[in-house]
Amino acid sequence: MDEAQFKAVPFSLVGFFITDKSADESVRDDVTPEEMEKLQEQIAKFLFKEGVRVVIYPSIVPPEQADDAVEDFQKLLFSEGED
Repeated sequence: MDEAQFKAVPFSLVGFFITDKSADESVRDDVTPEEMEKLQEQIAKFLFKEGVRVVIYPSIVPPEQADDAVEDFQKLLFSEGED
């Protein structure tokens, strides 16, 4: 019998949210398993080819641990249309 070999490949999405509240006050703590499943399905649908499953664990990374990625993202976002 021919068994398919699956591999778990880590990936990341980098972004930031803008708020006048603290991070703890901004992130929902009542996300249901069903909502998480829908989010995972949407990420898989829009970012990957058919047959790829996505599992995510949302977390907030302190900016000092992701400075380069945050800076690159800010440049991309805020320099849009500026040439």
